[in-house]
Amino acid sequence: MTKTALIVGAGSGISASFARLLAKDGYRVALASRDAAKLTRLAAETKATTHTCDAADPVSVDQLFAHIDRQFSKLDVCLFNASARAPGPITDVDREQARSALLISAYGGFLVAQAAAQRMLPQGVGTILLTGASASVKGYPQSAVFAMGKFALRGLAQSMARELAPKGIHVAHFVIDGHGA
Repeated sequence: MTKTALIVGAGSGISASFARLLAKDGYRVALASRDAAKLTRLAAETKATTHTCDAADPVSVDQLFAHIDRQFSKLDVCLFNASARAPGPITDVDREQARSALLISAYGGFLVAQAAAQRMLPQGVGTILLTGASASVKGYPQSAVFAMGKFALRGLAQSMARELAPKGIHVAHFVIDGHGA
């Protein structure tokens, strides 16, 4: 049976490289982004489907996973790669931009990982990956909000890994720095 993968927060960097690797290994791939139109080229290259999803919106995430349920009989791999930034000195960071960035990076990771786990648990197998950055282990000046979101993803992955590993679900947070959004 063909393996399947969903990449949420797909773009031209880390997630594109992962999509190419998965496609090369025979996976059926679905790509999701707030702007699915930007995924056209990658989708053609990897024979992936594209989906519009705002990872910070529970309704949007539910709609995405409803589409995935119709597209795939099972979900083998889910990569959460969405993030946002609110850069600048801590005294000057726009509060609404910070709120939005945290909703995308942390809450969005929770929503996507939860939905993936709900689909993988009945199968007793699956892999959920959360993209971190060096900021998930060490905060940097003028990057407090980004670090907060990445620290949250690391904690989510650690908790989920301990809970789901005995049930056959592998959860990993990995530190990899890519180009900024």
